[in-house]
Amino acid sequence: MKATITKLIILTVMSLGLPLLGVILTNKPIDRYLEFPPRTLYVQHKPFSWVAFLCYGLFILVVIVPSVIHGMKGRDEEKAGSSSLYPFPWWGWVGILCGIMAWIVAWSRYDWFSSFQAHTFTPLWIAYISTINALTFSRTGHCMLVDRTRFFLLLFPVSAAFWWCFEYLNRFVQNWHYTGADFGPWEYFLYATLPFSTVLPAVLGTREWLLCLSWPAKKFQNFIPIRISHPKVVALVLFLATGIGLACIGVWPNYLFPLLWISPLMIIVSLTALFGERHIFSDITRGDWHIIVSSAVAALICGFFWEMWNYHSLAKWRYTIPFVQRFQVFEMPILGYAGYLPFGLECALISDMLLKRDEKPYRCQTL
Repeated sequence: MKATITKLIILTVMSLGLPLLGVILTNKPIDRYLEFPPRTLYVQHKPFSWVAFLCYGLFILVVIVPSVIHGMKGRDEEKAGSSSLYPFPWWGWVGILCGIMAWIVAWSRYDWFSSFQAHTFTPLWIAYISTINALTFSRTGHCMLVDRTRFFLLLFPVSAAFWWCFEYLNRFVQNWHYTGADFGPWEYFLYATLPFSTVLPAVLGTREWLLCLSWPAKKFQNFIPIRISHPKVVALVLFLATGIGLACIGVWPNYLFPLLWISPLMIIVSLTALFGERHIFSDITRGDWHIIVSSAVAALICGFFWEMWNYHSLAKWRYTIPFVQRFQVFEMPILGYAGYLPFGLECALISDMLLKRDEKPYRCQTL
């Protein structure tokens, strides 16, 4: 418990304090980073670069292609045990129906719905969360909504705080901004907190569903073992490098913007290693990648729906990512989807921290 609280305090202080310290030390105007709601676009992003695009794309391919190829091998063998074993619950059908209705009104512009048009994102994701839990339940007879209700409900307020931290870090790089609605400070905080609260329940619910399928365990429990000779030394270097990077993220936002997505992961993992505790990468020493892969894929699946439902919504976000702002899939440049992979691991880390204070998770059996 004490170690978890200590890690959360260090993570919070570093994430919130170091970027602001960096802009203060370089005499940048502080007010624009604290503007609420954020309206001013002050970061001058670098234009598209084929060199950066190809190098970044090659790096992503080198990292993920071996996993994709390995996961696709023997794909036909997976189909035998893919059918549902339990009836699809009634509340899952309610989720599907509500999701369809919310999708229709989100992408429409009905006069009678104009007062609520900017608030369709939360109903969409409540419907998604209900549906993905129902899919898990129909396969195993268990899901966190039913079996771990206290943990499930706790995810919503934690998720809101969790995503507000990313919103704060985005102030220093401005990789996305919101359009389509104009609210005062308190309205903005309330109306933004509601959809932010659905992030962790959606990603972790999707991961639970993936873990109840056969392929994560079959394909990635005996994958590529990676051993690090001096883990605490590597963790210390990683921790210090992340701290320096966060202090400089507002100074060089065009070059350090990836830290927005990976710095929380790097801080928590390095601190956990320094404390001598197990972390999300511990099992890769014996080739077990199935939690890592399922967490990353879960965030990528949710990312697809986030970007798709955002595309024609009234209140929405738009991206401005340096060097790679081209070939959009919905509003997101195609290489930007890689950011969802480490984000899924961060969601898993938050889940692990909460579970230390809550009941143990239900373990789906490989079918």
